Amino acid sequence: MSLPLPAFRPRLIDALQGYDRARFAKDLGAGVTVAVVALPLAMAFAIASGLKPEAGLFTAIIAGFLISLLGGSRVQIGGPAGAFIVIVYGIVERYGVGNLIIATALSGVLLFLMGLFKLGTLVRFIPVAVIIGFTNGIAVLIGLSQVKDFLGLTIAKMPGDFFGILGTLWAHLNTLNPWALGVALASLAIVVGWQRLAPRVPGIGPILPFGDKLSSVPGSIVALVLATAVVGVFQLPVETIGSRFGGIPAALPAFHLPNFSWESARYLLMPVITLALLGAIESLLCARVADGMIGDRHDPNQELMAQGIANFVTPFFGGMPATGTIARTVTNVKSGATSPVAGMVHAGALLAVILVAAPLAGSIPLATLAAILMFVAWNMGEWREFARLKSYRLPYRVTLVAVFLLTVIFDLTVAVEFGIFAACVTFIYRISSLSRSERLTAADHAELAGHEGQLQAWRLYGALFFGATKLVEALEDHLPAHTLVLDLKNVIYVDSTGAEALENLLHTCRKQGVRLVVSGLMNQPRDIAERTGLLDQFTARSADDVQPDVARAVHAAVQPLTGQSARAEDSAYGGA
Repeated sequence: MSLPLPAFRPRLIDALQGYDRARFAKDLGAGVTVAVVALPLAMAFAIASGLKPEAGLFTAIIAGFLISLLGGSRVQIGGPAGAFIVIVYGIVERYGVGNLIIATALSGVLLFLMGLFKLGTLVRFIPVAVIIGFTNGIAVLIGLSQVKDFLGLTIAKMPGDFFGILGTLWAHLNTLNPWALGVALASLAIVVGWQRLAPRVPGIGPILPFGDKLSSVPGSIVALVLATAVVGVFQLPVETIGSRFGGIPAALPAFHLPNFSWESARYLLMPVITLALLGAIESLLCARVADGMIGDRHDPNQELMAQGIANFVTPFFGGMPATGTIARTVTNVKSGATSPVAGMVHAGALLAVILVAAPLAGSIPLATLAAILMFVAWNMGEWREFARLKSYRLPYRVTLVAVFLLTVIFDLTVAVEFGIFAACVTFIYRISSLSRSERLTAADHAELAGHEGQLQAWRLYGALFFGATKLVEALEDHLPAHTLVLDLKNVIYVDSTGAEALENLLHTCRKQGVRLVVSGLMNQPRDIAERTGLLDQFTARSADDVQPDVARAVHAAVQPLTGQSARAEDSAYGGA
C-alpha cells in the first residue's frame, strides 16, 4: 500500500493567477515596509543569539525569500525569530557555531519530512498551556539577555544558564555605563511612543514630505536612526556593532560546509527536535493569524516543507534558524500585501541594504538594539494569562507555570518535554474520567424484571482505552449467575488495551459459566474487534452473543431463562 503524500505546490503558483501591475505595486510597497521593520530585528536577534549581526540579515534574506517562494501561505514573512534566541544561544555556547549549522540543517530535514508526511495539522494539538508557558519563558530570557547591553556592562562572556546570568550581571553592576543606559532608555521611549505620538504632532504633514504617513514607519527604525546619529555626532562612549563585530560585510557569504562528526552530532538530537518543533509551531501559528486577517486558508504541510528547505539551505550561507514571524507578517498584511511576491521583495530590499549601506550599520549602538529587543520581549509574552490562571483548572495552571519556570530556570527542551508529558497525562486522566458505566434496570428494559440475580445489563460510555479499563475489570468482580449483557453503543473508541480487557472479561465469564452478550458495536470499536479476532471469540459460542442493539441483546439473554424458543424470538423481531 502506497502512502499518499501531499503535492509540492507553493502558494505562489495560485497567487500569481490574474496578477497585474496594481497588485505588484501593493506587494512592492508592502515588501519594502516589511524590510524596514526586519532590518533592526534581524540584527538584534542574531546578536542576542551569540552570533554576528550579519547572521540575522543573511537569514532574513535567504530564508525569507525561500519561505515566500515555496511556502503555503500568501502573506507570511519568514526570517529569524525571537523564539529561537534561547535555544540558539545554548547550542552556540555548548557546541559551537559549526554544530549550530548542522543542527539547523537537520531541523530543516525534519521540518520537510513533517510536511511531506502530512504532520502539519498535528502541531496544532500541542496544548495552549504549553505554548503560553514557553513563550512567556522565552520572553523573560530574551529580556534578561539584553540587560548587559541595555546597561552597558563590561562583561567578556555571558553564561548560558539563568542563575549564571543573574550572578554575572550582579557581579558587574559596578561597570554600568550611564551613556549606554541613557541611549537605551531614550531608544525604548521612542519605540514605545512613536506610533502614538507621530500622528498627533501638529503640522508635521506640511513640514515633511509624506509627514502624514510617518506613523506607519516603525518606531524601531526611528530609534535606530536617531540613536545612531546622536552617538555618531556627539561621539558618545557606547559600544556599537562596529566596535564589537567590526561592522557588517557588504556581500552575501559564500557556501560553507562545517566540520561534521557523528561524535558531536549525536548530542544534537534534542536541540534538532526542539528547533524543528519550535519552528513548526511558530510558523503555523503565524500562518493562522495571517489567515484570520485576510480571510484565507494556508496549506500547513506545504508551509512546513518550505520552512524545511529554508532551514536546510540558510545555515550553509552564514544564517541561523528561521520560521514565520508574526510581527513582520502582520506588518505585511497591513501594508497591503496580496501575494508571496511581497515577501520576496522584502528579502531583495534587505539585500540592497547590505550591498549599499553596510558600512553605516557599524555605527548602530548596541544599547538601541537591546532596547528594541526588550520591547519585542514584552510584546511577545502573554502576561495576562498569569492573571487569568485562577479561572482555569489545576492541571492547566500547573502545566503553564511549570513550563514557564522550566524554560526560564533550566532549558527550553526540558520545558517542552515536561509540558507535553503533563498535557498527555492530564488528557488521559480527563478522558478516563469521562468514561463510565451504568447498570440497566427493569425501568430501562421491562424484560429484566425478575432476573436480577441471574442477569445483569451494563451500558458503557466514552472511550475504552488503557486509562479506562477499570470499568471492564470492575465487572469481572461481580458477575451474575447466568448472563452478562454489555451495551457498547456509546463507546466511541477502543484501543488494543481495551480490546484485551474485553477479551479477559470474556475468558473470565466462560471460566465461571457466565454467558456474555455484547451489543451496539459501532464503527471503530467494531473494526478493532474484527481485526483483533475479538468479534469471532464473542460469536464462537453462539451467533446470538453479538446483537445490533441492547433491546435484542437483553431479549437474547432472557430467552434461555424463560424457555422462549429462538423461533419465537425471531418472530418477535420480524425474523431479523
